[in-house]
Amino acid sequence: MPKIDIANLPVQTGTNYPEPFRKVVAGRERKRLGDAVGLTQFGVNLTRLKPGAASSLRHWHEAEDELVYILEGEVVLVEDEGETVLKAGEAAGWKANSGNGHHLINRTARDAVYLEIGTRAPRDRVEYPEADLRIVKDENGVRRLHKSGEPYA
Repeated sequence: MPKIDIANLPVQTGTNYPEPFRKVVAGRERKRLGDAVGLTQFGVNLTRLKPGAASSLRHWHEAEDELVYILEGEVVLVEDEGETVLKAGEAAGWKANSGNGHHLINRTARDAVYLEIGTRAPRDRVEYPEADLRIVKDENGVRRLHKSGEPYA
């Protein structure tokens, strides 16, 4: 089993969201642990959220399961049913096609660090309940669409 040199992995910032949604995740940094060892069936990211940053827009996946495990600090989990504080040693997860839009927000004054674990389905649709955005992944690649189906420029 190959050991991952986490300290020397590149840090990924930014997002594949179209404008004007990119600013939501300013302050999110990821190290792609799964990619470092060539995982293809599921992804694992070591993610750091700076104060005020969000993990993503509130969303849910049609075909991908997701799980987060908080390692350091605290985040607020925002879901359809409300808000829940998650602290180090706590976890949350979402089954594919749950329809439960969710994301994490760091509302504290210190960084939060957590693991993101999720399926890598060849086809998926991601819905964003509060944004005019839908992301579709299939054999033609990844498309960022308005809810009308029109692509973002």
